[in-house]
Amino acid sequence: MPRLRLALGQSNPVVGDLRGNAEQVLSAAREAHAAGADLLAMGEMALTGYPIEDLASRPSFLAAATRAAHDLAARLEAEGLGDLVVIIGHPDGPHPPRELGTSNAPTAIAQNVASVLHRGAVVARYAKHHLPNYSVFDEYRVFIPGDELLVLRIRDVDVALILCEDLWRDGGPVGRVLEADAGLLVVINASPFERDKDEVRLPLVTRRAVETDTVVAYVNIVGGQDDLVFDGDSVVVDGDGVILARAPQFAEHLLVVDVDAEAATDTPLPPAVARVAIAAPDSARPELPRDVAELPDDREQIWNALVLGVRDYVGKNGFRSVILGLSGGIDSAVCAAIAVDALGPDGVHGVSMPSRWSSDHSRSDADDLAERLGLHYSVEPIADLVAPVESQLALDGIAAENLQARIRAIILMGLSNMHGHLVLTTGNKTELAVGYSTIYGDSVGGFAPIKDVPKTLVWELARWRNEHAAARGETPPIPENSIAKPPSAELRPDQVDQDTLPPYELLDAVLEAYITRHLGKDDIVGLGYDHDLVHRITGLVDRAEWKRRQGAIGPKISGMAFGRDRRLPITYRPTE
Repeated sequence: MPRLRLALGQSNPVVGDLRGNAEQVLSAAREAHAAGADLLAMGEMALTGYPIEDLASRPSFLAAATRAAHDLAARLEAEGLGDLVVIIGHPDGPHPPRELGTSNAPTAIAQNVASVLHRGAVVARYAKHHLPNYSVFDEYRVFIPGDELLVLRIRDVDVALILCEDLWRDGGPVGRVLEADAGLLVVINASPFERDKDEVRLPLVTRRAVETDTVVAYVNIVGGQDDLVFDGDSVVVDGDGVILARAPQFAEHLLVVDVDAEAATDTPLPPAVARVAIAAPDSARPELPRDVAELPDDREQIWNALVLGVRDYVGKNGFRSVILGLSGGIDSAVCAAIAVDALGPDGVHGVSMPSRWSSDHSRSDADDLAERLGLHYSVEPIADLVAPVESQLALDGIAAENLQARIRAIILMGLSNMHGHLVLTTGNKTELAVGYSTIYGDSVGGFAPIKDVPKTLVWELARWRNEHAAARGETPPIPENSIAKPPSAELRPDQVDQDTLPPYELLDAVLEAYITRHLGKDDIVGLGYDHDLVHRITGLVDRAEWKRRQGAIGPKISGMAFGRDRRLPITYRPTE
């Protein structure tokens, strides 16, 4: 069997930064070339970042991206890297709008492509066939689909090339790989992280390797982009389903692996398959050792996703630091720990804002957290700020409670404006679901680290982070009292969350059925939950849509996050 040395580049692109993203590819190419690689594959849209959303409809952006691919090929040649075959993803265009039946919007002028660079030129191009239009994806609306499989003949190996969603769909280009008798299938991807996604992704890659009787090389981008986090986790699987190589999650990495692939044959090509021969030098090289990263456990993966999401949102948007309120409770404690892991203690500013109702333990727990994390810390009591507004407007009840939250928001935004910090809002998914927050109060902020984390999972992550620290001989970052005590907004005497909400274990279970599984009220009652409880919870969810629509974005870690995943009307009168 002929042997190819593959390099899979997990890069962390920034949408629109063509120059910076090209430098990432060049750096990977230098490393791959030095390692003796024949082929370097980068991720989907690695040249422009992903997703580009309606930038796909901007002719100037598309023209710049297409030029950047050609300029990158020339730079590779100029640096003496031209003999390395480089596969790079980017949008291509602008094309004349094409309406292909009902397959895409008639105004689309772009294609999502993988360009093959060699000897200073773009020698081949593959356009993505299957354009997803679910969850966070809207490619169906902005791209023109491709209709031809590309096969590269490199050193007597036929290498088929497809993009992301093309691997997930039966039939189409993946169905032609076996017919074309390819020995290697390279799949470039921009596949966002979701909890337990690897339980679906790796079996799919393995199944396709067996079905197509090829070695499948799956390369994914890494990094945070707005509310999405890409986890990398690139992998190479042989035709028997054996993992040959695997890159670490949530880190830029070059995965280099030797692949023994079936030799190319003279099998006639099926329809809609193009083959391009690429002359590549042959050289004798000692076989590389296996590079198979271990997958962390579930809680560590989620924590790493949240940390990377915060780090990249802050850094890619030009902030140097963040600020958040520290109440002594579990949510702000977990958010602060995530922020310190993402930015270091010097990049995080915590503010304790006690009211006349704040308990002594809440103040001491906030002090303890700040000391454990080593972040910048200040105390700004709010009682003297609340009193004149409360008196002048004669506020009481809920209005007076909400005023306290809004005064705290004024403090955080004032400090943000003064010092340039990004405000982090600390609400969790459960609170957002039922509207248990004060809009323009504790919901204030530009980024929400635990927006997609249910309350029960917040506690799990806190315990895991402390266990992780203890196992490394470090001080656990989150005070045990913040984990153990009953949660409370402390906006009135002796208040706890369970005064107005069901126990969180029960609440999260009903929310998971209603929001993630899309079950109706009667279906949820049929699972054994109390009728009145279900109708109360789902009513809260429906009424809180207007709050969620105005909230900050945060890292998506589930299959059904609030935002692009779940688009419902604000004005809604349910009949069921």
